[in-house]
Amino acid sequence: MEDILIAVVDGLKGFPEAITAIFPQTTVQTCIVHLLRHSLSYCNWKDRKEVAAELKAVYQAPTAELARDRLEEFSAGKWGQKYPVIVASWKRAWEEVIPFYSYPPQIRKLLYTTNAIESFHMQLRKVLKNRGHFPNDDAAARLIYLALKNITDKWKAPSTHWIDAANQFAILYPERFKN
Repeated sequence: MEDILIAVVDGLKGFPEAITAIFPQTTVQTCIVHLLRHSLSYCNWKDRKEVAAELKAVYQAPTAELARDRLEEFSAGKWGQKYPVIVASWKRAWEEVIPFYSYPPQIRKLLYTTNAIESFHMQLRKVLKNRGHFPNDDAAARLIYLALKNITDKWKAPSTHWIDAANQFAILYPERFKN
């Protein structure tokens, strides 16, 4: 059970525990974009740009220790005082944020967001939703297979960051990562 190296999650309750129960060597990492969006949902519209810039200092910190310091600075600053719920949400998610800082920048670019996965799921849901109900499981499986084939046929190239990340994975996990 060494198939999954890193699972990027987006705040679903119980999901990190389920992943690590099945794949114990997996690192569970929260989606930084989802955490940021969640944080900004507490802001007035006019404050969002400045709050996002302040939070950028947290998630772009070179180490977890420096990120924690920057989160504390945010907490003590203007925006942390005005929106303490943002600080609380980052602190609640912190155990699933800090693995992010153990990776080099090449890998962080891939771990930063689950948008590619969400796009894939959206395309799959669109196909399934338009079909209504299915006469049996086999009919559903066939449609899912065809949808997956059509979706993946459109993929021309891996993420622009994949080659750099793959090289870093091979260095960090030589026994697990097979290129």
